[in-house]
Amino acid sequence: MPRRRRKNSMEAARSNIVFLSVPESLRGQFESMSHEETDFSIDPAIPIPVELPPGESRLDLEQLSWEMILSGMIRVVADPSISAEDADYYRHFILAVKPDILEEFTEAAILKARNGDYDLALEIIGALRGLFPASPEVLLNRALILENRAAALEQSGREETAETEYERAHQAYRELLALRPPFPDGLFNAGFFYMQRQNFLKARDCFSSYLALEEGPAPLPRDKRDKARGIVKEIESRNLDDELFREAYDFIRLGEEQKGLEKIRVFLEQHPRVWNAWFILGWGLRRLSRWEDAAAAFTGALELGGDNSDTRNELAICLMEQGNLKDARKHLEAALREEPENVKIISNLGVLAMRNGEDDEAAAFFRTVLELEPEDPVALEFFS
Repeated sequence: MPRRRRKNSMEAARSNIVFLSVPESLRGQFESMSHEETDFSIDPAIPIPVELPPGESRLDLEQLSWEMILSGMIRVVADPSISAEDADYYRHFILAVKPDILEEFTEAAILKARNGDYDLALEIIGALRGLFPASPEVLLNRALILENRAAALEQSGREETAETEYERAHQAYRELLALRPPFPDGLFNAGFFYMQRQNFLKARDCFSSYLALEEGPAPLPRDKRDKARGIVKEIESRNLDDELFREAYDFIRLGEEQKGLEKIRVFLEQHPRVWNAWFILGWGLRRLSRWEDAAAAFTGALELGGDNSDTRNELAICLMEQGNLKDARKHLEAALREEPENVKIISNLGVLAMRNGEDDEAAAFFRTVLELEPEDPVALEFFS
């Protein structure tokens, strides 16, 4: 990489970043990093960004470390206001010092996401996007983290916030789907994302596009290929790619329940044995507090093959509102066996216990809820 002079107009990306000339104590180390094998040459005349320790406003050179330098460079590279030339220089610098940073940071981001620290996971992925702007793997990991955070919010009952996160995840998947050449794992995971969002038409297109890559230079993994083929077949055989189904879901999701119910009823006239459609019908009716009709729809979904935690949880809500607490508990317990950490199900068990006058049991359920979701409003109200 050719040597160059840094522009004096560059400003720190963050308030806790300072730029300084390469200290004399480090110049020897910097010069030793410049070699042909890395295609990178250090220019000691170019200032380096350093991240100050938390709470510090000035830099103590005696405390200067490689971690502070690399952290400063990573934050600067991730700043969209930085010039391409500056970003490229610091990117090469980081990779020369830490060539395994992609693997290390990816593992850290995944671990943070698994532990529920989605903000830090996304911050790490943001750093990787700055370092590897053309990496489809980084884009995919960001989409997956956003999707997982949205699902966690949805399970905790924070549906409006979850919807915002799903839209962010959707945008991330759009970026993946726009890649050329197509990224196989991006198509495969996007298919599952759209299935979860009940957009089976888009899911079918993603999986079909994935299967179309079978003729490409790299063979598709057999298990993924068979899974994609099976999903496409099921979607088409059950007519889930019908535009009416997607429109019904979108209307209800956006709060236009009556329009959604009209669409799904037309779909059911044509395809009366699709359990997903009965679930959508029940969902719309439940949002309108039509408990008896919604319960009948969810029961139909169960009988036609939709025996899952979502269906049983929704049915239990309707049964509770009708005063049928015994059957509501049966369905909630079955749902909890399938998803033992689903905050919505545990919270509903707490509500059910309250209605049965079992305050000690309700308290136990709500304590569990707060362990999983400290801001859960229902649980907090119980203990207020």
